[in-house]
Amino acid sequence: MQPPDFWNHRHGRDAAPLIRTLLSPLSWLYTKGVRRRFKTTQSYDVGIPVICVGNATMGGTGKTPVVIYLLQSLRRMQLNAVGLTRGYGGQLKGPIPVHERHTSKDVGDEPLLLARHGPVWVSEGRDDGARAARSHGAQLIVMDDGHQNPQLTKTLSLLVVDAETGFGNGCVFPAGPLREPLKDALARTDAVILMKPTPDYEIDDHLAEQLKGQVVIPAYLAPQSEPPRGKLYAFAGIGRPNKFFDALRRHGGEIVEEVPFADHHPYDDADIESLFLLASEYDASLVTTEKDHVRLPQGYRKGIHAWPVKVVFEDELTIRRLLHPIIRAAT
Repeated sequence: MQPPDFWNHRHGRDAAPLIRTLLSPLSWLYTKGVRRRFKTTQSYDVGIPVICVGNATMGGTGKTPVVIYLLQSLRRMQLNAVGLTRGYGGQLKGPIPVHERHTSKDVGDEPLLLARHGPVWVSEGRDDGARAARSHGAQLIVMDDGHQNPQLTKTLSLLVVDAETGFGNGCVFPAGPLREPLKDALARTDAVILMKPTPDYEIDDHLAEQLKGQVVIPAYLAPQSEPPRGKLYAFAGIGRPNKFFDALRRHGGEIVEEVPFADHHPYDDADIESLFLLASEYDASLVTTEKDHVRLPQGYRKGIHAWPVKVVFEDELTIRRLLHPIIRAAT
């Protein structure tokens, strides 16, 4: 699903106050369920460091590039750092290591991307996945998502926040985008990675006030290559497709049309054939995100451009300071 527009407005008609009021009892129940889960779940200590890269809201904030950065950095230090994820959208419940033979239908899209940078385990139960990873030699676990999952004891909790949308209207799902009350999420956070659309983006005063007292590390996503040349017919099925389209344009991509799909959309042959037909009307090439590209039917991938991005931290020294005691504990 695409998030409703009123999630991003705090005041006025666009904030849909009547709808928000009608949904508030469901938000209260959702909050109660999350808090009960934390109260009744005994977290499992797997015996090796666990870094959790999570978020406080529904939808994409840029977690996956942060997980990739951590896996790459830690493995360059000769540490057997292993990714752990629930494998959203995949059929396999695990625990199971991701192999080349797997598809997004098996394990989801994010595990396939992460597995390009190190070993990855998919497990519906994070504690089971952590046990399996350690039994196969993992020295350190980088968990993609799971800030609201108490099954596994975390050594370091990083919260990725979209600087443009922040925490939306500040309400818990379904009245707003929050997965739990903001104060609960921030109380378990060691550092906030504030993902900006551009290096010079000015942070909203309201968001800055909400993050007051937190360790905040500004970051942004940078392309790893120039956009493909010529006319581009862009499509994306991620949390916020417009972020991808805007970035393409900002870096010189000549977009003639853009098509947003639902997050984690499972592309089939009919989808792709339709996109090729529409693009041909403009004499344009198809371009999408890396995450979408791994969900494409195998036979169509060579004919569609993937535009990769990476995370850039404005204060990488703080990240290194946070990681230093974890690296020591893992060796």
